[in-house]
Amino acid sequence: MHPSKQKRYSLEELQAFEATIVEKLEKANSELRAILEALSGKKENSTDTNIKMLEDSAEVAEKENLSQLAARQRKFVAELEAALVRIKNGTYGICIVTGELIDKARLSVVPHTRHSLAAKLSDKNVVR
Repeated sequence: MHPSKQKRYSLEELQAFEATIVEKLEKANSELRAILEALSGKKENSTDTNIKMLEDSAEVAEKENLSQLAARQRKFVAELEAALVRIKNGTYGICIVTGELIDKARLSVVPHTRHSLAAKLSDKNVVR
């Protein structure tokens, strides 16, 4: 069946997507744990006031960067988890804008996407 005529991916295709997503989810969760450990492990041991002030400002900047990274990673984990739910309920790979199947090549690069490339490109052309 031609992909544009197909309404949903087959069970075998969904299982392959699921395996990819689970693998990415495990890696993403591991990276999130490492970020959170780095964030919670920041300690100050210096007694010299000038050095302590410099280290404090550097530490604040680093904590802010780690916090932003953790927030992005949490969002990515949530998107991957939502993709697994869509696999279970049979809506995975269907564009929420066009209702057409999202190309397999796009899903292999962005497995959590809910938009076909055409929908994504047309969204970028919309003035908000």
